[in-house]
Amino acid sequence: MKVEQIYTGCLAQGAYYIESNGEAAIIDPLREVLPYLQRAKNDNATIKYIFETHFHADFVSGHVTLAKETGASIIYGPNANPSFEAIIAEDKQEFPLGNCTIIALHTPGHTLESTTYLLRDEQGKDHAIFSGDTLFLGDVGRPDLAQKSADMTQEDLASILYDSLRTQIMPLSNDIIVYPAHGAGSACGKNMMKETIDTLGNQKKINYALRANMTREEFIKEVTDGLLPPPSYFPLNVKMNKEGYEDIDTVLERGKRPLSPDEFEDLANKSGAIILDVRNQSEYIKGHIPRSIFIGLGGDFAPWVGALIADVQHPILLVTPEGKEEESIIRLSRVGFDKTLGYLKGGFPAWKKATKEYDIIDSITALDLQKIITDSEVQVFDVRKESEFLSGHINNAKNTPLDAINDHLTKYPENNSFYVHCAGGYRSVIAASILKSRGIHNLVNVEGGIGAIKKTSIKMTGATCSQK
Repeated sequence: MKVEQIYTGCLAQGAYYIESNGEAAIIDPLREVLPYLQRAKNDNATIKYIFETHFHADFVSGHVTLAKETGASIIYGPNANPSFEAIIAEDKQEFPLGNCTIIALHTPGHTLESTTYLLRDEQGKDHAIFSGDTLFLGDVGRPDLAQKSADMTQEDLASILYDSLRTQIMPLSNDIIVYPAHGAGSACGKNMMKETIDTLGNQKKINYALRANMTREEFIKEVTDGLLPPPSYFPLNVKMNKEGYEDIDTVLERGKRPLSPDEFEDLANKSGAIILDVRNQSEYIKGHIPRSIFIGLGGDFAPWVGALIADVQHPILLVTPEGKEEESIIRLSRVGFDKTLGYLKGGFPAWKKATKEYDIIDSITALDLQKIITDSEVQVFDVRKESEFLSGHINNAKNTPLDAINDHLTKYPENNSFYVHCAGGYRSVIAASILKSRGIHNLVNVEGGIGAIKKTSIKMTGATCSQK
């Protein structure tokens, strides 16, 4: 028996490959299915099942394409209602895989169809659970994502999740391995551990939601406390996962269209496409197409695209580093952004060579900021999360988190220069690109963010408590 976790850091997502005696199963695959096909080929195995723990909100699964490629059965738990052919498992239904067995344990609460899959090995011993978004390491799935479609409150779903954990998962053996669908960084939970594999016994000891003496009321309060609004693209990804989507090859064929600077400019004007620049922030600062949006491949690319562009149907034109065109298109498609219309052939250097208009972002170092920060007129905007801001920030800085930047547009001064920073320089350049696309040009980016600022003598606050 072979179990492999296939972890994608950008999405903080874990897919799984299980093989036994020439038969394989994939759990929660990503959109591009070639890695799973290659693993099965290397093992001389046939992919028999594609297990989905629930209708994912934060990424588009590869289940439809993988089933088409292999003839494998797509399996969901009870209450699922996909538009395509699938096996809707009953609670405790068993699925033989080589010399092993996979058992569906219905664990609603994160969503009503959420299902945990229990792997029983060749000796008939319970070996692992693939817990989806029901149980994370250090946390459990947020119970607010399905409330609109299910016509239930988040408290109702939290109560259901309480029962699922205590009747289906906690009675299992302590030595069972827990393989969750996400780790730290995912928006599907509040405070997940950086580790991606653990034992159930250890989770019973350290996971606040699995306390043995926890009452239902305590669970509901703790699980629902502090939930931030989910990203706006989540419902659109759920719709694609339930109803199907274009084949990834079709998406790639459309997106890999090379465009000369003239063709690129003409198509941008005619289509109203967002020009998305995915280079490193240091390159974008020095020169970029006016009104283009920066979200670099080197950071949490897909989640930021989802949070800031939001509409998966909006057409996109790409400016990429040379050789990164296909990777960019695939990573966009993972979160449902399939409408890439092409890319700038030759990248930004070709744009400059064609003597097209371009823009820059004014930037200074943290040491430069130190020299002028004593001026009472200097305004600093910190685009980190509120929790990061509260852990320590520049005195008198204002917090305008990147994920809600459109809500803060009126806070920026109209005439005087102001300064923008984040933790390390990635998010502040995203923020600067968005502000400039809105016609706000009197900004200055602080290179290196709070990491560089801490090395100066700029006065900062200590950690403070959130007033909620």
